[in-house]
Amino acid sequence: MTDLLSGILIAEYAAIALFFAKFWSKSRDRLFLMFSGAFVVLAVQRLAIAMTHEILEQQMPLYLLRLAAFVVIIVAIVDKNRR
Repeated sequence: MTDLLSGILIAEYAAIALFFAKFWSKSRDRLFLMFSGAFVVLAVQRLAIAMTHEILEQQMPLYLLRLAAFVVIIVAIVDKNRR
């Protein structure tokens, strides 16, 4: 069941990344590019966790990827509002 939910999350993160990449290609706004990159990182992080679900010691550093993705989202929002 956990693998199914992880697969669904990976697909959703990838779809959202493509959604923002499409908007970036039309507008060339950095906000959409940074959001797209953050969701790609979230998809990769979820894939890595799904592949190492038995080894908990290997999962801890993977949560730094999630933190990095959220930092990128915050930086993108701050950057957009500063201009």
